[in-house]
Amino acid sequence: MTDLLIRNVRVVTHERDEPVEADIAITDGRITAVAPGLPPGDDVIEGNGKLAFPGVVDAHQHWGIYNALEEDASTESRAAAQGGVTTALTYMRTGQYYLNRGGPYAEFFPEVLARAEGRAYIDYGFHLAPMSSTHIAELPDLIEKHGVPSFKIFMFYGGHGLHGRSNDQSRFLMLPDGERYDYAHFEFVMRGVQAARERFPDLADEISLSLHCETAEIMTAYTKLVEEAGELSGLAAYSASRPPHSEGLAVFIASYLAHETGLANINLLHLSSRKALDAAVRMAAAFPNIDFRREVTIGHLLASVETAEGLGGKVNPPIRPQEDVEALWEYVLDGTVDWVVSDHACCREELKYGEPKDDVFVAKAGFGGAEYLLPGLVSEGRRRGLPYGRIAALTAWNPARRYGLRAKGTIAPGYDADVALLDPDQTWTVHAADSESTQEYTPFEGFELTARVTDTFVRGHHVMDAGKIIGRPLGSYLVRPGVH
Repeated sequence: MTDLLIRNVRVVTHERDEPVEADIAITDGRITAVAPGLPPGDDVIEGNGKLAFPGVVDAHQHWGIYNALEEDASTESRAAAQGGVTTALTYMRTGQYYLNRGGPYAEFFPEVLARAEGRAYIDYGFHLAPMSSTHIAELPDLIEKHGVPSFKIFMFYGGHGLHGRSNDQSRFLMLPDGERYDYAHFEFVMRGVQAARERFPDLADEISLSLHCETAEIMTAYTKLVEEAGELSGLAAYSASRPPHSEGLAVFIASYLAHETGLANINLLHLSSRKALDAAVRMAAAFPNIDFRREVTIGHLLASVETAEGLGGKVNPPIRPQEDVEALWEYVLDGTVDWVVSDHACCREELKYGEPKDDVFVAKAGFGGAEYLLPGLVSEGRRRGLPYGRIAALTAWNPARRYGLRAKGTIAPGYDADVALLDPDQTWTVHAADSESTQEYTPFEGFELTARVTDTFVRGHHVMDAGKIIGRPLGSYLVRPGVH
């Protein structure tokens, strides 16, 4: 007997550009049938012709970076559900912020899992950053014992601060004595990830390394130039202090190191500019042996230094001028971009702003935005001619395949019943006060969107009903690769 029938919807999948009219039958948290006129189940939800998207796989979030992990797992997962997100993969590392401790992941990661357990309203997993040589040695155990096959390098951390220039990176990173977070370490991380891929050949396609591509030396020099000149302020100053060619150069370096180490699965994160995407395209042509994936964020697609609301839009890499926003859309539309994420990092007002409050260089980097992921991409993407099927690929299918979420990413029999119902004809204005996030501001304040998620289902559980989060947290930790 079907547990739940979502009736009279237009189902969107990555396999076709346009939606098809169908019902969705769900039993024990899995989709059992997708077809018109299915018999009713124990419970029937009337879709009223709305679009049914696969639940969004937001492959880039940060729970616990500015607030306690257990708190973010609850509140920010609620905000994510507002944006149609049913699975979040959140980045985690040792050092300052997050748990504010160093040491091996064998001791660190079980605490991460314990703090998040039972609190999230959506399913979740973690990417981990090997910060030390000990972490590199732990990679096989993290894959085999903990289900973490995706790892990260922050290319600027060794010589530039999280929020701006810094002369005290060793204390920030909490590295063991005698170790450095530099290009040599990046190379050894790549060798370690490739060794793990060879050790687990059946999982190799789902073991990957992601890179935040910015160059510390360029940013430090340009920060000094921008501050001394005093001609720019706000987000425009921050963008100039971390110039786009800093991204491009880091992409070149990372790509050659991947080639040198034989690491075939590389993800280039939150590319924010034409120069960054151009570098990524050039490197894919130069190194066809590497399977590059290219990521952009909804923040960089929706907001520019001219349109973002205040210094709340400070993020790494920076929000860019409008010409870069247009360039990102060109690469989305031509298929160069593989997935779109939120890079959600809730930072409350009392933490976000420094003294003076209008100085962008003393503000914290990062903001939330998962609640606008699917509605924002549909609103702006459809206006630009982006097909519905491509949106489903960008938000669900592509990241699910890359990151070992074998039961996620589409609306089809056998897959988890993760569904977001979206009204493509509902125009609304973004206000931070309407978000479930504990962040009191948004750089998208006052933006008008033309599509809205009304209902979100996680493994058949009705998490958001008519725009309201309901029930208790039923999200589960996802061991990857695997069928949950």
